[in-house]
Formats: sequence, structure tokens, C-alpha cells
Amino acid sequence: MASTQRTTGISNVYVGSMGWSYDFWKPSFYPKTLASKDFLAYYSKQFNSVEVDSTFYRIPREQTVLSWKEQTPFGFVFSLKFPRVITHVKMLRDCEEETRVFLERAEVLGEKIGAFLLQFPFSFRTEHVSLLEKFLGALPKKHRYVVEVRNKKLLENSFYSMLKANGAALAWVDSVSMPTVTEVTSSFLYVRWEGDRKKVDGTLGKTEIDRTNEIKLWARKLKPYLKKQMRVFGYFSKYYSGNPTTVIQIFTYNLQTKE
Repeated sequence: MASTQRTTGISNVYVGSMGWSYDFWKPSFYPKTLASKDFLAYYSKQFNSVEVDSTFYRIPREQTVLSWKEQTPFGFVFSLKFPRVITHVKMLRDCEEETRVFLERAEVLGEKIGAFLLQFPFSFRTEHVSLLEKFLGALPKKHRYVVEVRNKKLLENSFYSMLKANGAALAWVDSVSMPTVTEVTSSFLYVRWEGDRKKVDGTLGKTEIDRTNEIKLWARKLKPYLKKQMRVFGYFSKYYSGNPTTVIQIFTYNLQTKE
């Protein structure tokens, strides 16, 4: 299958999965004989973006990031999670050095940077918002930043206004633990289809839940923003349907259909 951009004919849509290093995607997606070192190169020929989950666990080496860049074609973009030492362990306090090193390593990607995701735990509450405001204000303005929260109490107007003032996107998340939001706080959208880990194993290499109807509704919801030429980033978890590669294809097909 062609990349999302070539498939939809829409240059401002970047969609993919959360990660690519899944051996259990053989043979439904990856060829049975494909070596794991070649997964990214193969993946990037099918889709035009990926959300990098591994950066949440550790800051990657510069050589690793360079390898990602070299394995992928022009037009492919990476969205990267901020390391958990910043968002979970230190929770934005005294993490200037970790932030500097992370961004410095990521910038090896150059034009292949999509967005940076700050994903916070439930314990990140209203009393931490001032820390986030200060943190966002100090980040380099040349990048796109996304904030995902797990505490429902944060989803209110003052929080949205703070994100807008800093040009950061509020992640639209399809999950069982948070309500669906439609607040637009930046010049781009960032959608994450997380699913339900209690109902989907995600390691079987097959579709476990048919999400066709839900995906049609999501495509319909996003089309008006695409008509406004807003850039949209969207990523599917293996826990959403059990097979991200299939729902990506369903999603891109519905984006290009006329209603």
C-alpha cells in the first residue's frame, strides 16, 4: 500500500501506529522472512508517520536517531514522546538538562520531526499546570508540542487557554479512561487511538475488535479541519483494534471518500 499522503492525496495528514518494532506483525503486515532491523524501512514505505514510544523509556543515542532518519524516505515524519523522567519521574521539575539532551538528539531528524508529545500521568493535577506553562514557554518555538493528560479535572477552559497561549495541541484521545475532547488549542491536530488493554491483547497480530464504524466517524469528524488546511497527526495503538496496520488503511480510505 502507498503512504497515507499518496493514498489520500492530502498532503497535511500524517498517520501511523504507535511504534513499529513488533515481530507479531508477521506475516499479516511484515513479510515472514523480514529481519527486525528492516522493519522501519518496510513500514515507512507503507505509511508516512510513526509515533515513537521508545523515547518515553529512554533518551535515544544520536546514532539511533540518525539511523531512523536514514532508513525512511523523504516526507516521512516521526512524532516522539518526551522521556518519562521528564513527565513522570521529575514531573517537569529540575529537568532542564534531560530536556536539552532529548531535543538535541531528536533534532538529528531535521525535517522529519512531526511533533513532540508530553504525556502525563493521572497524578499530574491542576496544581502542576503552572509548571507546564513555564516548561512550554521555555521550549524552542520551532517545534510542535502536544499535551496529553489522564486527569479529567484538567479538561477545562483555563487549561485550554494556557495551551493556546503556548501554541501547544491538546491530544484528542480515544480511550476508555478519558472523555473525548474536541478542543482545538493549536494550528494542528494530534489524535491518539489508545483503545482498551483489558479487551484487546494487541500481540496476536490480528484484528480483535472491528473498529470500522468508529473509524468512519473519526474520519468524518476530521475532514472539516483538513478542508481548512490544518495539519493532522494520528496514531493507532495495538490495543485499539489489535491490528493498527488494518485500521490505518480503513481510516485513510474514509478520509478520501466523499460524503
